[in-house]
Amino acid sequence: MGGERQGRRRPWTWWLGIGLVLAGLGVLGWFAWQFWGTNWVAKRAHERLVEQVQDVWDDDPDATGAVSFPEGDVEAIIRIPRFGDDYAVPVLSGTSDEVLTKGFGHFTESADPGKKGNYAVAAHRVTHGEPLRDMPSLRIGDEVIVETREATYTYELITGGEDLEVTFQDTWVVDALPTNPEKGGTQPPQRKGQRLITLTTCAEIFHTDNRLIAFGELVERQPRA
Repeated sequence: MGGERQGRRRPWTWWLGIGLVLAGLGVLGWFAWQFWGTNWVAKRAHERLVEQVQDVWDDDPDATGAVSFPEGDVEAIIRIPRFGDDYAVPVLSGTSDEVLTKGFGHFTESADPGKKGNYAVAAHRVTHGEPLRDMPSLRIGDEVIVETREATYTYELITGGEDLEVTFQDTWVVDALPTNPEKGGTQPPQRKGQRLITLTTCAEIFHTDNRLIAFGELVERQPRA
């Protein structure tokens, strides 16, 4: 009798249950990595890139342009006082998925910092460091400080962080002079020759079809010491 019990095979439902438990643990592990692991890694990468690019700027103050690292070409550092005194995130060239895991991405067809036109950047709201997680908390008058190799540019927001929501197909927001196709819709003052900034991020934490948009205008330029 004892030998028969020891040799009896477990039913297939037992193995199915084990498989489902393992699959569930795998899914939980994936979510944990996406929403905690990537943030931990990315925030440390942000700190490292910011420190490295500042060292390069200081070592070669007469050079111009982006600094190339294995992670990509770092063009600037963005600081947003509303998000804390220690908030500093690198800006890389391009807006590919790979770039956005490293910090802000600069729409390369848009203007450079401080130049006439629209300096348009994008960043994640969740995962990979969450640079714009608190986008809805931004208010008119908040500063967005863009530090480059040549100068530090201070922009002042002229719209709040949740004043404008668009679809991912509404590319007008990164035009040189963003003009809302909806009459009376949120947009910058319609004056040519302005020096604008546009922040873009996902409108919802777990949904990526729509984007939150905030516009700002340049109010100060300070040459880099």
